[in-house]
Amino acid sequence: MKHRLILLAAPLLVVVGPVAAQMPSMPSPGAADLARVAAGTYAADPHHTQVAWTINHLGFSEYDGVFGDVTGTMTLDPAKPAATAVSIEVPVSGLHTTVAALDEHLKKPDFFDIAKYPTVSFKSTSVAVSGSTATIAGLLTLHGVTKPVTLAAHFVGAGANPLSKKATVGFAATTTIKRSDFGMTSLIPALGDSVDLRINAAFERAS
Repeated sequence: MKHRLILLAAPLLVVVGPVAAQMPSMPSPGAADLARVAAGTYAADPHHTQVAWTINHLGFSEYDGVFGDVTGTMTLDPAKPAATAVSIEVPVSGLHTTVAALDEHLKKPDFFDIAKYPTVSFKSTSVAVSGSTATIAGLLTLHGVTKPVTLAAHFVGAGANPLSKKATVGFAATTTIKRSDFGMTSLIPALGDSVDLRINAAFERAS
């Protein structure tokens, strides 16, 4: 059996080996150094910004999904951290789970009702910074309903993006909401009311 596995893996090694050998090592261009954060107006990088969610499924499991194609802006000045302002828009069309049929179902009137409410948005109202962490209060608009939420955020890193050559900063944030607060009551309590959110955001400074 061992010899058979080696024989099966050999063609893959032939293909992958030379490719891996040609890939140069590269130091990380970003670092968790607040001194590298540059003041300015930034735009969310839609290719590297995600909003992930977790919900209890039938009391059996914690089920995850993610939104991509996120856009938005952030203005910041390290000398005036409390003046930081963040605004993001999340297209529901960018929703993904591991099941294509579920993705389509979640966009229907039972849940997000994408025809009526194509986007989810967040706009900060205040930012309190303490070292590399921040408490971001703001307004979340979901399913046509706007409610206050508070994000617990932390600084991930900053530096120059080697591809775009732009100053880039990254943050991660978490919060928990109740979908019933936003009129999304389908299948409660079989599907959990409480939804954990995690935002992984990369922002590039405008030229």
